[in-house]
Amino acid sequence: MKHIVILGSNFAGSTAAFELARKLKGEHKITVVSPSTDFLYVPSLIWVPFGRRKVKNISFDIRGLMNKKGIDFVHDKATKINPGTNIVNTESHGDIKYDYIVIATGVSLYFDGIKGLESKNEFTQCIASPKMAEKAYEEYKKLVKDPGPVVVGATQGASCMGAGYEYLFNLEKELRKSKVRKKVDITWITPEPFLGHFGIEGIYGGKRMLEIFMKMFNIRWITDASIKEVQKDKIILDSGEELPYKLSMLMPPFKGAAPILNSPEICDDKGFIPCHDTYQHVKYSNIYAAGLAVQVKAPFKEMKTPFGVPKTGFPSDVQGKIVANNILHAITGKSKEKAEAFGKIPGICIMDAGDKEVLILTNHLFKPRQFEIMIPNVIASFGKWMLEKYMLIKNKRGWAMLP
Repeated sequence: MKHIVILGSNFAGSTAAFELARKLKGEHKITVVSPSTDFLYVPSLIWVPFGRRKVKNISFDIRGLMNKKGIDFVHDKATKINPGTNIVNTESHGDIKYDYIVIATGVSLYFDGIKGLESKNEFTQCIASPKMAEKAYEEYKKLVKDPGPVVVGATQGASCMGAGYEYLFNLEKELRKSKVRKKVDITWITPEPFLGHFGIEGIYGGKRMLEIFMKMFNIRWITDASIKEVQKDKIILDSGEELPYKLSMLMPPFKGAAPILNSPEICDDKGFIPCHDTYQHVKYSNIYAAGLAVQVKAPFKEMKTPFGVPKTGFPSDVQGKIVANNILHAITGKSKEKAEAFGKIPGICIMDAGDKEVLILTNHLFKPRQFEIMIPNVIASFGKWMLEKYMLIKNKRGWAMLP
């Protein structure tokens, strides 16, 4: 009997675990090690800072479902992976031996690269975790009571500009709803060379569409923006321009999760896992990775202001399925090995824009593409709501085989 250890229990980790359990039918041991007992539907975090969702509405305890599927769940933090001995060190459960390991640990936030942005200062807000999103809601309520300028955006080195855009348009809508929009000047700053690059070189019509949205909602934008320093009441750009704010939300760069950074033999200098298109480690054949932990190299030349490639829920789900299939192949030889480069995965996304939304569809995440389209829905934002309900139902039942 082989022992498969999966680090992480969200999109990529739970998908890999449930698919392995379904395919292996109890013939091999599966253990999930995770510091959180909850599955979190991350895309809906953009609604928490405005009271449209509570964290409890978009998360659930996944332990019972894991156990029901025959998966051992260890609620603990992994601290290090030792590829030479096939052992994972944990904080409270000692050493765990594995035959195969799946790294789906997600990422950590890198605040320390910009002066004043360090997490200890708490000058600006972020929406990349439940606690941060809840804190951002408290700061938003203060803004409504005492309006002033707002700066929203992403720092140099960031890769999740999409969430920043969603927050921006939701903020604008909520300020209008609260009847204080005229008292709030909003500025969007981004390392992108043009609006809607998204870290994937843009989508046909996207730049023009976002420019129209910005003008429609009276939002100033600054592209190719690099932050020199964040102070308590203003952001100073490398250009020397100073942007005052009463509320600011900035998406920072990502780096690998702590246990991966503690395991330099298996990761790059930023803590991401180099893999083949099978999501098998380039050096260690029994190590696989899926989701945000995977190293993805930008398909475009280095820009004046650096930024990265977005890694979202759909690619994580696809990678989790590929990993499960390929571990089944490695153990039993029953399935054909699968490979799909990150850039070849289809792009499927619904970008919420407050009371509007944009459906983004591409046949590949990276160019060249044979099909790409952005479809605006200016009537209502029901698509993202429907997707949220579907994904929560799917994951609450462990139906990982579904798209």
